[in-house]
Amino acid sequence: MPTSVHTPKTFTDIPLTRPHTPLLDGIDTPADLKVLSVDKLCQLGDEVREFLLYSVGQSGGHFGANLGVVELTVALHAIYNTPYDKLVWDVGHQAYAHKVLTGRRDKLTGIRSRGGLTAFPERGESEYDTFGVGHSSTSISAGLGMSLASRILGENRKVVAVIGDGAMTGGMAFEAMNDAIQQNADLTVVLNDNDMSISQAIGGFSRHLAKLWQRGLAFDIDKHGNILMTKRQISTDDRRIRHYLHMATDAKESLEKIPAKLSANVGKSIGNLLGKNAPPAPLPDKIAEKIADHVFPDNLFKAIGFTYLGPFDGHDLPKLLQVFERAKHLSGAALIHVHTIKGKGFLPAEADPVGFHAIGKLPKSDTKNKAPQMAKKYSDVFGKWLVDNGERANLVAITPAMCEGSGMVEFAKRYPAKFFDVAIAEQHAVTLAGGMATGGLKPVVAIYSTFLQRGYDQLIHDVALQNLDVTFAIDRAGLVGEDGATHAGVFDLAYLRCVPNVVIAVPSDEHECYQLLQTCYDHQGTSAVRYPRGVGVGREIVKDTDEHFAIGKANIRWQSTQFDKHASKKIAILAFGTRLHDSLLAGQAFYQKTNTPICVVDMRWVKPLDGELIDTLIGQGVTHIITTEEHQRMGGAGSAVGEYLANVGFKGRLCQIAIDDVFVAHGSHDEQLSECGLDKAGILAELQMMDD
Repeated sequence: MPTSVHTPKTFTDIPLTRPHTPLLDGIDTPADLKVLSVDKLCQLGDEVREFLLYSVGQSGGHFGANLGVVELTVALHAIYNTPYDKLVWDVGHQAYAHKVLTGRRDKLTGIRSRGGLTAFPERGESEYDTFGVGHSSTSISAGLGMSLASRILGENRKVVAVIGDGAMTGGMAFEAMNDAIQQNADLTVVLNDNDMSISQAIGGFSRHLAKLWQRGLAFDIDKHGNILMTKRQISTDDRRIRHYLHMATDAKESLEKIPAKLSANVGKSIGNLLGKNAPPAPLPDKIAEKIADHVFPDNLFKAIGFTYLGPFDGHDLPKLLQVFERAKHLSGAALIHVHTIKGKGFLPAEADPVGFHAIGKLPKSDTKNKAPQMAKKYSDVFGKWLVDNGERANLVAITPAMCEGSGMVEFAKRYPAKFFDVAIAEQHAVTLAGGMATGGLKPVVAIYSTFLQRGYDQLIHDVALQNLDVTFAIDRAGLVGEDGATHAGVFDLAYLRCVPNVVIAVPSDEHECYQLLQTCYDHQGTSAVRYPRGVGVGREIVKDTDEHFAIGKANIRWQSTQFDKHASKKIAILAFGTRLHDSLLAGQAFYQKTNTPICVVDMRWVKPLDGELIDTLIGQGVTHIITTEEHQRMGGAGSAVGEYLANVGFKGRLCQIAIDDVFVAHGSHDEQLSECGLDKAGILAELQMMDD
């Protein structure tokens, strides 16, 4: 084994052509890693990183986290006997290297595209993907379940759960760790601490990890499985040290003071044991015991019963190989704490880990001179509305670790005392909002539709049941394209509209999104505004308009000539949210072809439904009603219309155009809409069937 730490290669550009990767090209399964020397494994790590740079440039996708776990992934597959031994990835933002080493290398450039690899681990894709993931903080629970299953079945599988420090802020992770001790389970947890989730890590847990790192000590393991304490190399040039000391001491200290502060803190912790550039070495037993007693009494993992190893440099592949080889023989619950750098090896990503969390495809040569997209993102519309209302005395904004994604950066800068990022803790975010509302504040909870599912009990019990004054800004509602089924927000109408005291708005464009946010915020009670991922249709936001979007009132956007005249067949399309625009195109095309009277309604509200307008349409002789929505058919807006029509005894025909009882696979958003019949062509096809 090399005596020096391997330094991974660094890159400044994303390769436009496939790099030369002779070692990687010979890796078809993890078994191929086991015949390689440590030096060859280090070379393989460099090749994997360069290949990831190239492939993600071709496909787009999660970027920084994948570059950060290259050495960790190589080490895990080299030491553990996967797939017999179970490797569970949390979230999956960091699983690309895992896919490369498990037989999917040549498919990686097509990841996230229709028919290509999924963005996250998926059991149906590979036997090496032990658990389907996409939402954070699940890996320890799943790994514990696998470990207990192995025990009951009399198997001898090793189970390793890899979880990031951001995901560890989710309460579910701690619930699983607590139970792992209760069950006396054989389970190894690898804490990949890169000081990030999607945004920079925050909170008490991050401070705790900061203290563990800054002390300059580690719990190591010798070849006999004995735990020993060692000194570690640390440097004032280490970007992590600078942030960790910032976290662990005074958040207002300037970075220029950090090196001096480092020396003071290390001096307080271990005296003169750690000299400049001191190599890792075991400490004498008595000194180690004394330091462990007085310096590490607040180690959270040790306190609840885990064997704790680390922290280790997660890019020191030889050391990782050594630690995993020895640790896999431990019994009971163990946690191996490794530090990685998000974006490791690609210097622009190391400098901007938030900006390089994910990237789009590199532009093709024929697209370089195209005009930029002028339409606003819906998250930016929300961000603008939030800033515009920031002076309101009672307004506060809450997000579960999605400041950037939800468009809240500017608000956080302007109103830091009114901005609350609670980390990956959706349940807490919702109940926190409820508590604030009882104290006289007016909280806005910015949350993705797919993640609000995780706070559903709290939404019912802690907010709606008490009819508290909380506004939910629900982003990424509907299909989300390349991120696939795990991130699709296609259940929120069903789980929200059945809850008393909740009003639900579904804007069809940017201007409506802004106005309906205002209407819902001004409403006294629990409200939700549901809007999609991506850009709108390019409609200008007019803040000072005299329009008032009253709760529960729809708007007839277009109707054919002589719609109010008697006809044997008359059609009304009730469009919910962003399906309005394809409904308009389809309705107008159908009228031009058939001359059948037809109107298109922008419903704006799912709850309360505009029954008065529906009654008016029925009174005008409408015989066929079509609903369109980017949501599951069962329980959605069309179901609400069907319930209303049943109550009033409608004798005509109802057609609900929505998502069937399936999980929609990844692909472009346009491809998903086409698959579900939710684009112009799909809606027009349904209209033509009605005409048969």
